[in-house]
Amino acid sequence: MKRYTKKYNVILDNMDLFEYRLRPISAIMYLQDAFARYTATKSMAAYDLFAKNLYWVVAEINMEFLDVLPYWSEEIEVNVWFSEVSKLKIYVDYELKHDNKPFAKGSSLWFLISRENLRPVKADEVAEKFEICSDMAFGEHKKFILPQATEVYRKIEHINNLSDIDFNKHVNNKSYINIAEMTAPDEFKISHRLKHLYIRFNKETFLGDVLTCATNRTENQNQFTHIIEKDGVSVCDIVTVWEKINDENRESIVNYNLHVKNEKL
Repeated sequence: MKRYTKKYNVILDNMDLFEYRLRPISAIMYLQDAFARYTATKSMAAYDLFAKNLYWVVAEINMEFLDVLPYWSEEIEVNVWFSEVSKLKIYVDYELKHDNKPFAKGSSLWFLISRENLRPVKADEVAEKFEICSDMAFGEHKKFILPQATEVYRKIEHINNLSDIDFNKHVNNKSYINIAEMTAPDEFKISHRLKHLYIRFNKETFLGDVLTCATNRTENQNQFTHIIEKDGVSVCDIVTVWEKINDENRESIVNYNLHVKNEKL
């Protein structure tokens, strides 16, 4: 099994505020759930690794949105595969589809971390258990360089709370993304669509840590960097790229035949 496929229906909590469509950021949650389910089929899920004193860490997520996203209640298909495994680095690429048409694709970089010394361990077991499919969403896995900021847009402070903590007692990935989204320009979120999202996780943070997030505009006026720091050191870097939506091109959902309209009681 070179690729793992899982189907989901877009739930209410993952819907945007404007068009009844899947939130771009929620697409990452489906990706990570599919990855977790795939690893579980090989006895490599988080709870399996706990007994081996190991845990998974995602270091980078690179996602491009190819088309308008599916509506609430519609079915999506998530395909994930291990595309490259080196001594320590584990690349997992993915594609999200609706009606058999891709609407998002990307790659992610993972490590197996030792609970004893918090350092990456060799990926030998991964290479043994998972078939490698060399297809890469972007043709190759390039090193990402953070664009230079030209203007500070907004800055906020966040104190990590229990709702931010994951299975490993660290702040979960979704929380970093939500913090960055809070600093993203509201007018952009209303009048633009997210086209590309890049996330680099630099350091772990924990319950009670105080984080600051600064959103900055770059030379590309439709591109922003979101730098989340603890004690002046970056723990997560996020880049978002947007495209303008013309109001006349917004799709109406009034007559849309939502999936639930066809469900029988």
